[in-house]
Amino acid sequence: MNRNGEQNMISIQGISKHFGEFQALQCVDIQIQKGEFVVLLGASGCGKSTLLNLIAGFEQPTAGRIDVNGRQVVNVDPHCGMVFQQYALFPWLTVEENVAFGLKMRGIAKAERLDTAHRYIEMVGLKGFERKFPGALSGGMRQRVSIARVLANDPDVILLDEPFAALDAMTRQVLQDELLQIYEKSRKTIVFITHSIDEALLLSSRMLIMSARPGRVVTDIQNDLPMPRNADVQLSPRYNELKSRIWGTVQSEVMRSMQSAGK
Repeated sequence: MNRNGEQNMISIQGISKHFGEFQALQCVDIQIQKGEFVVLLGASGCGKSTLLNLIAGFEQPTAGRIDVNGRQVVNVDPHCGMVFQQYALFPWLTVEENVAFGLKMRGIAKAERLDTAHRYIEMVGLKGFERKFPGALSGGMRQRVSIARVLANDPDVILLDEPFAALDAMTRQVLQDELLQIYEKSRKTIVFITHSIDEALLLSSRMLIMSARPGRVVTDIQNDLPMPRNADVQLSPRYNELKSRIWGTVQSEVMRSMQSAGK
């Protein structure tokens, strides 16, 4: 339960994860409310992607428990939708077929699933590209298809693992703005991984900074920058104040990670 007496959308309790003798996560406790946009920040190798895979059910914890919308995660959770850094589209399917794929697997009638697919294709700005194959699209357009496919399945939680990292700066900014608009419309619970403090400040309602390995949450920051946001928010004094605070924490964890690696 959260402080308002409501059930948290994601409850992470005492999570640790080992891969043989390697410990990726140690005693992670996080409560995420419905409708929060949570960004995970931290040094490379701190366990951010491992944590996302545990929430999705791709991995199982060594210790602890994860619940999504009141259900314990014990295998791949259909109530979580994942968007990866690499687009993971079926190259032999058109845009509309890719977006409708999950609905087809659930037995949704063709007319209904195509209607749903077209609605989300339009939402991500790809109206007119329904019959194109992924090979004919730019990287940014393919990532929009990935996001539309997740939205079409109407998951409780959307998980994004550095989805814009491989894109050029201009395309990245456009997709950040579009993701913010989608969040404003859908109010889905989102967990987003990035190495970019600027991206975290632009997108999040809350930021969790993870320690060097083994990963645990060392700082939990509510992002009080006004919404709706765009790149202009970077000019505000509050933006720079938050960025300086986050950078100080991340820098110390990066240095600790480098010192540990040098031992």
